[in-house]
Amino acid sequence: MVGELWWDDEDARHIRYRSTRYPGAADLEPAWTLEAAEDPQCVVRDPDPKSRVGYTRIIGYSASAGFVLTVIVDPEDNSGVTAWKTRGADLRDYLEGKEVQP
Repeated sequence: MVGELWWDDEDARHIRYRSTRYPGAADLEPAWTLEAAEDPQCVVRDPDPKSRVGYTRIIGYSASAGFVLTVIVDPEDNSGVTAWKTRGADLRDYLEGKEVQP
């Protein structure tokens, strides 16, 4: 959905070890975010209304992870910035198939 999403080593390490910073958080594999971005039902917010720098938010399902992910992408080069297991309003929007207009 956002072109060729990719992760540099530092940002990939950041999402792989989320639980070390946030107890109880899910550690994520970058490959799971690629699945979420390719989900035909994904919700894309471009730009993400919560971003101060104009990043894109993608909310999609990863079969390998077994849950819905929120992925933040830099639209300048399609690099992954961060990602997490989706909850709250974003999860509701995904399950209801809502596109949110900025």
